[in-house]
Amino acid sequence: MPTRAEILRAAHAFLGTPYRHQASTIGAGCDCLGLVRGVWRMTIGPEPERLPPYTPDWAEGRDELLLAAFKRWLVPVEEAQEACVLVFRMKPDGPAKHAAILDADKAYLIHAYWGRVVVQSRFAPWWRARLAQAFCFPGVV
Repeated sequence: MPTRAEILRAAHAFLGTPYRHQASTIGAGCDCLGLVRGVWRMTIGPEPERLPPYTPDWAEGRDELLLAAFKRWLVPVEEAQEACVLVFRMKPDGPAKHAAILDADKAYLIHAYWGRVVVQSRFAPWWRARLAQAFCFPGVV
């Protein structure tokens, strides 16, 4: 099982990777889910399930597809620690549809920024207010 340090090294390797919808490859492109998928492959192994095609507005309905998938393969936690996957609601009453990996003493997020690249952003109050749930990779506590 991976350590927090291994997860963070893998996530840092994605920094600067261009945003590409449905992609998950360092340097070539990824979206927010692709970042988590890529880190999974680098630290755990093959992805646990095949991902169906999804549109950029895939989570605009009421279904919590991202949370449901993460609950199948990641471990929900009450308090996020470094290297945890955080899931956000972009609207208070909307579905969870953005993911990031928590970094640097829980002060920063690593995430794929739509239309740009994978960045490290401050885990500011704006993000904290939108946090829906936190998860750890399996075997990491």
